[in-house]
Amino acid sequence: MSQRVLWKSTAWLRMFALWKIPLIAAVRPRVLALDDAACIIRIPLNHYNRNHLRSLYFGALCIGADLAGGLIIMEMIRKRRSRVAFLFKDFHADFHKRAEGATIFTCRDGEMLAQLLAEAEETGERCEGTVRVTATCPDKLGDEPVADFRLTISMKRRS
Repeated sequence: MSQRVLWKSTAWLRMFALWKIPLIAAVRPRVLALDDAACIIRIPLNHYNRNHLRSLYFGALCIGADLAGGLIIMEMIRKRRSRVAFLFKDFHADFHKRAEGATIFTCRDGEMLAQLLAEAEETGERCEGTVRVTATCPDKLGDEPVADFRLTISMKRRS
């Protein structure tokens, strides 16, 4: 993806967040990659989203996982002009280490989400699937995960 497209994706995300979910805007997410296969989001560590141990606050980690898992399907719905609505049904997190720097959230479940979307469009019934998101702090720990998330996404065609 070109830098211009990434800049536009980040700007769109921040405008959407300000308009619909201001809490997302507060963590200042940045889109590093977004296509039909994967989404990579970066959340910086700053004064507003760190905890008393100077690591990324639990809520900010959850927002990053939500965005990485949700932006793929939002983009697919937008491209297809689909009438499918989605939400997260449950959320599971395994925290391994403290996120003491800018944190990268990666979801590579685009293929599964595309199949789920097609099924929801075709049947009109509620469809569910689980997306996996991995959080890393490359500046501090390289590729070692600081957290792993599993979010169950539920989608259904709107009438």
